[in-house]
Amino acid sequence: MRMAKRPVRRVGVVGMGYVGIPSAVLFAASGAFSEVIGLQRDSPSSGYKIAMLNRGENPLKGVEPDLGELLAKVVAAGTFRCSPDFSLVSGLDAVTLAIQTPFRNPADLVPDFTPLHEGLASVGEHLSKGTLVVIESTVTPGTTGGTARKILEKASGLVAGRDFALAHAPERVMAGRLIRNIREHDRVVGGIDSASTERAAELYRTVLTKGRILPMTVVAAEVEKTAENALRDLQIAAANQLALYCEAMGVNFYDVRAGVASLKEEGVTRGILYPGAGVGGHCLPKDSYHLERGVKELGKKLRNEHKKELRNELGKELNFQNDISSLFLLARQINDFMPKHMYRLTLDGLGRAGKEVKNSRVAVLGWAFLQNSDDTRNTPSEPYRKLLKRDGADVPVHDPYVDQYRNIQISHKLKEVVFGADVIAILTPHKQYRRLVPAKLKVWTGKERPVIVDGRNVVDPDAFIREGFVYKGIGRGDRNLHPLA
Repeated sequence: MRMAKRPVRRVGVVGMGYVGIPSAVLFAASGAFSEVIGLQRDSPSSGYKIAMLNRGENPLKGVEPDLGELLAKVVAAGTFRCSPDFSLVSGLDAVTLAIQTPFRNPADLVPDFTPLHEGLASVGEHLSKGTLVVIESTVTPGTTGGTARKILEKASGLVAGRDFALAHAPERVMAGRLIRNIREHDRVVGGIDSASTERAAELYRTVLTKGRILPMTVVAAEVEKTAENALRDLQIAAANQLALYCEAMGVNFYDVRAGVASLKEEGVTRGILYPGAGVGGHCLPKDSYHLERGVKELGKKLRNEHKKELRNELGKELNFQNDISSLFLLARQINDFMPKHMYRLTLDGLGRAGKEVKNSRVAVLGWAFLQNSDDTRNTPSEPYRKLLKRDGADVPVHDPYVDQYRNIQISHKLKEVVFGADVIAILTPHKQYRRLVPAKLKVWTGKERPVIVDGRNVVDPDAFIREGFVYKGIGRGDRNLHPLA
């Protein structure tokens, strides 16, 4: 029986983070809905957001164009509010969920879906007939129509596709451009049936300005998002690998990159990205694992469903050589290696300055994984700092946007962090670090031959070398063995 179409007037967004907040604000500002409710658990780590959002204050501290202004506007207009009360779901016509889906141990390909499952159960307990439920979280292919559907049906006593609509519409945003991304990026939408796809498409059309709706099956939508990030991770890994090669051969990666990128004609694509100190954030460090897990889980399911048709087949999960590693997982290993390479450059720089890492002071500039943002999820700065701490170094941290991170003290005072430093290591390309003055930094360090390690190519090597610094930079084989001033 086809589910009766229900107009969407009230929308709920579960999870007030980098995806949920801008999504809720744009829904509320669209004029298409009478009310939008942000649903956020009142937890010790995130509960503070509820009061801030209800005052019209943006809890995200990075540079986010238009978000603060839009948030204040919709709160003042009464079209948006935030609440920890999930019973409000009973009065909503549509609910979206943007909850993190990390891996505790990527080696076993088992994601930690606990927060998502809890969110789905909370929604399901109060779900009413005719409601549209959309999962925006990146998930292993097969999750929406599998585990997620079962949790919602068990908690609600309703049947997906008959009593409520269910779809996957993966988020495609990056900190620093959240509002623009949601408005302008094409939106992939896949429902468990055509009616669910259609209803989800109608929901997201209300916030699109340039972007299009790309409808597909629910599994195709899940694969699209994981593949999108796995491919980007692969591109970054290629740049990182080439940067390591350039260092080994004594050439400038950025010269090579400019040449490669310059070849442009019909049918020729030279999409080459940039290397760096590591890949952080919530998405790229894990989505290749979701894709890899989807191949294993869905492949097994398909074989079980088609045993008769496949009885003459080889029966492998993947028609590929067993002795060749997954290209996507190899890319992950390369990108995970880059903080270790930063550590090696730091040791080499200290060695050229006649020092050892033990008892040295290494000033880390940048704790967020992304420039001009306060997003610290999976930051490459953390493994880099751990390696240095393990070897007895003092490692103070500066970041202009990050206030706190677990038990690590983050300072907003650059002079305080750099004071007495043997090494200054740049791990995040914040705009503030592009204006560093070598002479001033050297005075602050008080060292005759301080070391600068540039993990993001944000400083002019020659300016620091002239000032007496030992320079080390990712991809800068042309400068890493420079004559000492």
